[in-house]
Amino acid sequence: MNKTDELFIQLVAIFQSSALQGMGKIKNPVTNAVEQNHEQATHAISMLDMLREKTQGNLSDSLQRTLSQVISELKLNFSELK
Repeated sequence: MNKTDELFIQLVAIFQSSALQGMGKIKNPVTNAVEQNHEQATHAISMLDMLREKTQGNLSDSLQRTLSQVISELKLNFSELK
């Protein structure tokens, strides 16, 4: 994996963590508390959807699969909150 691939994965992980925090699935590292903020979760998932759309055809199969899997898992977790 090259440096840009690693950076891409890190970017995806940042949005994934933000979404999971917003869903109350993991602690907020600033407050050290589990908090729900559905707007935050929705925004993070939307950012990942946009990233997938804008990078379509420019990612390796592995990165595309990883991104799609993260988005699918987040959407499934979010749907369980409703």
